[in-house]
Amino acid sequence: MVDMIIVAGYLLSILVLGLWGGRIHKGLADYATAGREFGALVIFATMSASFIGGGYSTGNAEKVFVYGVANIVALWGFSCKELLVATFIAPKMSKFPNAVSVGDIMSTTYGKVARLITGISGLMLCCGIIGAQVGAIGVVFNVFFGMDRLLGIAVGCSIVIVYTTLGGMRAVIYTDVAQFIILAIGMPLALIFGIYQIGGVEALYNAVPPDRWTLPGPAFDWLGLVALVLVFMFGETLVPPYMQRLLAGKTATAAARGTLYAGLFSFAFFAVTGAIGLVALALAPDLDPNKAMPYVIMTVLPPVLKGFVFSGVIAIIMSTADSYLNSASITFVKDILLPLRSKPLQEETLLFLAKIATLVVGVLSILFAISIESILDILIYAYNYWAPIILVPLVNAIYGLRKGTLPFLAGATAGGLTTLVWQSFLSSPGDISGLVLGVLMNLLVFCLFPKSKIWLES
Repeated sequence: MVDMIIVAGYLLSILVLGLWGGRIHKGLADYATAGREFGALVIFATMSASFIGGGYSTGNAEKVFVYGVANIVALWGFSCKELLVATFIAPKMSKFPNAVSVGDIMSTTYGKVARLITGISGLMLCCGIIGAQVGAIGVVFNVFFGMDRLLGIAVGCSIVIVYTTLGGMRAVIYTDVAQFIILAIGMPLALIFGIYQIGGVEALYNAVPPDRWTLPGPAFDWLGLVALVLVFMFGETLVPPYMQRLLAGKTATAAARGTLYAGLFSFAFFAVTGAIGLVALALAPDLDPNKAMPYVIMTVLPPVLKGFVFSGVIAIIMSTADSYLNSASITFVKDILLPLRSKPLQEETLLFLAKIATLVVGVLSILFAISIESILDILIYAYNYWAPIILVPLVNAIYGLRKGTLPFLAGATAGGLTTLVWQSFLSSPGDISGLVLGVLMNLLVFCLFPKSKIWLES
């Protein structure tokens, strides 16, 4: 009972904090980037909380339960990407002082058509990743409260939708900082108590099947593992909420440092959440892998700590869901709706439409989550809407190397079709992800295609 009170108090506190933090916003730009007023430590906290979501925590524990430590190594592709972005991308953000969306950056280099395609890709990606968090919320509430999965989704998602809709990016960042503190303490606590319950590190090692400790692991060959590393390296690179955080820093230097800290933190965090999956395997080999992390928390932690750590799990999920909800609404308004209109809209109207879009995306993401059971699989599926189509031209736009609508369209078409054919029609031969081949094909075609004019400049 005391644990339920702790979790309920946490949920109420996050709702109040989000509503208080986002009580003031001065138009769509402020709603999207929170006035660009945050230093490196806040960027570090909000970036870590936002991108270490349900897929990288409960989903990581699930996959390590099944496939072993190879999944941790695969996720380190994401960590390496963070370091690369901190070094080569974040310092360039000073070139875009007025941008609030990815489409703002793309349109200056490729025109309105590219903004629209970027918006559609970004919206699909956001819906998929929110879907992963929605699925994770359902699992957590089912295990901890005994709620029906759909009821748990309704309770958890309603809180996120309310403060994200009303408060925008300020509400998201305020809650992210609080959620980061809880998850950074709660996950190591769960692992420490789990190892103690089993009898120590050596006992854990002996209790887990040997193939779970090996590389490339029971499910991959070396080529497949390298391909999965690249999936996580490319999959969320420069996605809309990520770009919003780079644009929300006081300076480009603050954004770069915050990104660097987040990357270093993620190496350790992925190891911790993956190890929790191994603890679950040692304790209950026949367990449903999707429930690996909640099971460990329920089994090994004493009262009070159990409620605190479950709050940490919920924090992980909610902090990602709110970020992608906010980005989805900004993407819809700035990069889909406005390019299709011939006349501009008033700021008040744009803000209202962004809030309505938040509600709609939340509902769509619930439907998406219900259709796919594995949390991490939802993430990988959602990545296909972004990296093969947008990543290469976006990096080019940030560096200002080449302009023209035709190179963008040629590269995006080649990347998207390659991914679709490889995965849907050829069933990913050799366990190599179509996403990786799509990115490489986009790069090849984009570089070979001649420069052109910008169509429909905006």
